[in-house]
Amino acid sequence: MATVERDKSTQTSTREQPDEGSPLERRKEETYGDMVGDPQIQSWIRRSVAAVALGLLFAVVFGIPVGLTVALLVVVLDVFRRSRKQSSVEAWRKPSVPERKTERQLRGMEKAGYRTLHARAVPRDEGGVSDGQIDHLVIGPTGVYAVDSEKWDKRLPVRAMSHRKLFLGPFNKKERLDEARWESEQASRLISGELGYEVSVQPSLAIYGPAISWKVLMVRNVDVYSGGRARNYLRRRPKILTSVDVQRIFDVAERVLPPKYPDA
Repeated sequence: MATVERDKSTQTSTREQPDEGSPLERRKEETYGDMVGDPQIQSWIRRSVAAVALGLLFAVVFGIPVGLTVALLVVVLDVFRRSRKQSSVEAWRKPSVPERKTERQLRGMEKAGYRTLHARAVPRDEGGVSDGQIDHLVIGPTGVYAVDSEKWDKRLPVRAMSHRKLFLGPFNKKERLDEARWESEQASRLISGELGYEVSVQPSLAIYGPAISWKVLMVRNVDVYSGGRARNYLRRRPKILTSVDVQRIFDVAERVLPPKYPDA
């Protein structure tokens, strides 16, 4: 009888010992591997190594207090630098270079009461979603704007004729202007329909690359300007919306203008 009990104890002990190749052990290894491979953790590891190295160097030369201060500054400055590079556009979508440039300008306007939706799809009147995209829908004290960021060939001149035609070298940009105007009209229709009163959405093109000889020029009812002027363009008009108006329009726009890539 004692032999039987001893056998049962041995079996139980053996069963409770996790095998190195068991799912439990593999899960632990995978979790550790995921953590090490996480870009944020890797970033903090690099940041810590740099902070420790420079902190020790300055501590040896100038003393421990100076070394600690330098180490702290290394961490703070690196966090700030990386935060400036991060995009508020959804992580699964890689915005173009001009979109990122405009986004950086818009991010700096949040404290002034401006709210922005990036990469929004444009529904059609008859239903469904068009191929178009509003790169940045900006709602702020001076109004509502549909801003499209464009990268054009810097070797070609940009010229306008009688506020009706826009050319990049020999190429007529009529279709691009009409597309931007149609997108803003759709946004205005949808937002106004939800709110019960008219909300005008001004279309604009922020152009990067070629030199633009004017500050802001309206061509076919679309404001055209150099991409680097996006912030000044949005601020140049008188204030017409309160903070309550801005938030109300933003909430509605977020509903009626879906993300361009919802399933990505």
